[in-house]
Amino acid sequence: MSSRSLTTTSYAILGLLSIQPWSTYELAQLMQRSLRFIWPRAESNLYAEPKRLVEAGMATAEVVWNGDRKRTVYSITSEGATELRRWLGEEPASQRLESEAALRLLYGNVGSKEDLLGAIARVAADAEQSITHFCALGDEYTRGEGPFPERIHVNALVLTLMVEQARAAARWAEWAADEVGRWADTTTPDVEWATRAMQRVI
Repeated sequence: MSSRSLTTTSYAILGLLSIQPWSTYELAQLMQRSLRFIWPRAESNLYAEPKRLVEAGMATAEVVWNGDRKRTVYSITSEGATELRRWLGEEPASQRLESEAALRLLYGNVGSKEDLLGAIARVAADAEQSITHFCALGDEYTRGEGPFPERIHVNALVLTLMVEQARAAARWAEWAADEVGRWADTTTPDVEWATRAMQRVI
């Protein structure tokens, strides 16, 4: 397998392996801690991707026994480290938003007002979850208890981005719920209101 066959998920796993060797179970825990918020696709490929990296020569797999239980521990190879650095030097792809709630908002005129408010509530709940999660991680690091303190600077960049985005989503959800709550229905277009709403941000 050439580097052309590697996906962004491949590099997400390589990035984790560049920190230290991990078992699949440990990789799953790390994804719950951080990657699921920025690259959730990695979770669905968790068991297949490390094996693909081994086949590509980017990682190695070692079976380790702990009593009667065995686990496979994956480590990055020098070729994998070189490939990760090469990928980091490329221009990133454009950011993409994947949100079922936003899709439901887009077609909200077909459903009920309660449906629309439900989608807004989902945005608010996700934002709150993200804020709570990343603020807790930030607390760990500011107390000097975060894992891998040598990575605190890059972790701080991602953490502040995620919290700022989530706080913006939370503010929007509060505004949107208040506004939609005053609507008579979802089917009647209010051009004056829509114009004012868009003028808030353009």
